Amino acid sequence: MRLDDIRAVPPTWYGSWASRLVNDPRDTVFIGLMGQCAALSLLGVGLFFVGPAVWWVAPIYWGALALGLLDRFTLMLHCTSHRPLFRPEHRWKNEIIPWVLAPFFGQTPKTYFAHHMGMHHREENLEADLSSTMRFQRDRFSHWLRYYARFLFLCMFDLTRYFGERGRDRLRRDVIVGEGGYALVMAGLLLVNPAATVVVFLVPLLLIRTLMMIGNWGQHAFIAREHPDDPHLASITCINSRYNRRCFNDGYHIGHHVAARTHWTEYPVELEANVAEYARKDAIVFEGIDFFIVWVLLMTGSWRRLARAYVRLPGAPERTEDEIIALLKERVRPIPVREAATGVAAHAA
Repeated sequence: MRLDDIRAVPPTWYGSWASRLVNDPRDTVFIGLMGQCAALSLLGVGLFFVGPAVWWVAPIYWGALALGLLDRFTLMLHCTSHRPLFRPEHRWKNEIIPWVLAPFFGQTPKTYFAHHMGMHHREENLEADLSSTMRFQRDRFSHWLRYYARFLFLCMFDLTRYFGERGRDRLRRDVIVGEGGYALVMAGLLLVNPAATVVVFLVPLLLIRTLMMIGNWGQHAFIAREHPDDPHLASITCINSRYNRRCFNDGYHIGHHVAARTHWTEYPVELEANVAEYARKDAIVFEGIDFFIVWVLLMTGSWRRLARAYVRLPGAPERTEDEIIALLKERVRPIPVREAATGVAAHAA
């Protein structure tokens, strides 16, 4: 198995200066990316002053956002949620990404951190996870639509209730302030310039929430019903893809759930070092595709394309293409809550 995903960050002209600000010199790449995101955000502000021409400029702005920076910003937000970017003496700068830049890229302030760190990683796609995929038939578009609609319209209410029931008042407050403050600001901006508000803020909000639910579905589409609590059997890993090279090795989702604070450059090393464990547990690894392509292939029933991307790990059970398809189909079946609880209890024992 050959891995060509990012293991080191090439030097940049700003590296020596940026390394004095950040906790890990490997994260200096985020300083440059923050600058690019700030430049696009300023263009977004400029759209509030172009009058009716905003609709003519909108496709160019959306193209620059969607094709240039949206994916990279989102995974920068992800990485810096797990590992604070700036050193303690510059800790206030850690608020720039979630508070200043995030709204231009479809993220409401602080709620990504609350949902991802405070809830998803704590619950690990099991019953209490508000974004759990377990109970759905994960190759059926109608099931994904139900999953998506629940997240889009109710998740932030559910998240507030989730933290309230567990006495996690700081995260509950973050969700209320982040979502509520964002809603108030958007209401004010809609009164001032509705067209620019839709273009710059509301379309990216809808787009990124859609993409996040597609991505999470792909990440947790294949679950072994006997051990839904084992990240090797409830997540997948995607290697050697353009997505990994753009988005800081985000495809290594099994490794991320095994050790969430691992630095993003170390995930290829983690897989190589533990490939025997992946094989022993019969983990699913794909090559040359990403979570979004996995979602498309599932929704279109393209099982042979998925089987061709399946990596035959050394030491894993040997399977024909038809047997791989049978394995994949088995792992997308819904898992009832009672059955999942039984599997978790058996695994713990």
